[in-house]
Amino acid sequence: MQPLLFAKADPAETFGIGPTAVSDAGANVRVWDAIHDEPAPPLDDVSGIVLFGSSYNIEHAEDQPFINRLRAVTLDALDRGTPFLGICFGAQVLAWSLGAEIGKAPVREIGYVPLRPLPAAADDQLLSHYADGDLVFQWHMDTFELPAGAEQLATGDHVDAQAFRVGERTWATQFHLEIDREEIDLWIDDIGPALETEWHTTSARLRTAATAHHGRHEHQGAEVFRRFVKVARALA
Repeated sequence: MQPLLFAKADPAETFGIGPTAVSDAGANVRVWDAIHDEPAPPLDDVSGIVLFGSSYNIEHAEDQPFINRLRAVTLDALDRGTPFLGICFGAQVLAWSLGAEIGKAPVREIGYVPLRPLPAAADDQLLSHYADGDLVFQWHMDTFELPAGAEQLATGDHVDAQAFRVGERTWATQFHLEIDREEIDLWIDDIGPALETEWHTTSARLRTAATAHHGRHEHQGAEVFRRFVKVARALA
């Protein structure tokens, strides 16, 4: 099979557990540095696309041209039937590309929050291993409406839109299934005092929670990547 394309939408993106999880599943990764204006590779040369998070939001599309380039590639993938997984900002790009509204969430979610899978997730190819109340890592201020034709897979206690799929090859999760402990520490260090003034939490609180919960979180996230490789390989 051709490699999976990891689309980089933030200068500090490390892709977390993604590269190792994909390699362990017997596939390769090709990185597209979208945020630094690298041209998108031909989708004939990839087996699937994972679009990761960003410190930018959809509202920045007018002054950040890379966001519209991501939208164009997303629509191309949908037209071709190329397997696609959007994570956090990537989920919002997918929803926006499909005509859904993007706006501020009722709360800023940060840290580990319970996921509430819906009945449609029970036999989902990517997310069926998540159970009610499993803790997933969040760091976002925006949310999205469910696009027309999409099937919602999970909700949350405070932000409704947590996961959906379109057909059998396209998925989105609001939560950061890919993040590893090192990337959490990087984000904490990068945001500085705004963690308390704007996000109303502390580095100590996040790091304590990560120590308690992140081992299971990484295991479940790696399973998503393994399953995504399986979907892509079946279509190769």
